[in-house]
Amino acid sequence: MSDLRHELEQINDKLERLDKAIRGNGTPGINQRLDRLEQIEAGRKRLFWIVLVAMVGSLAPSVVQAFSALSGK
Repeated sequence: MSDLRHELEQINDKLERLDKAIRGNGTPGINQRLDRLEQIEAGRKRLFWIVLVAMVGSLAPSVVQAFSALSGK
């Protein structure tokens, strides 16, 4: 019976450590850190598309001008 109690205490200690790691204990836990990483990645994706659209928009007049020059107009 004492072995079982000791094993149960070990399992409980491990469970408490996992809970502290996931939820945090005065420090950011895994949940909060993952949320921050996801927010940063979402911002990077938005920035990528903004830069891509800006580049295409800035190159479009040059492409149109080049085709106009080739066609002789």
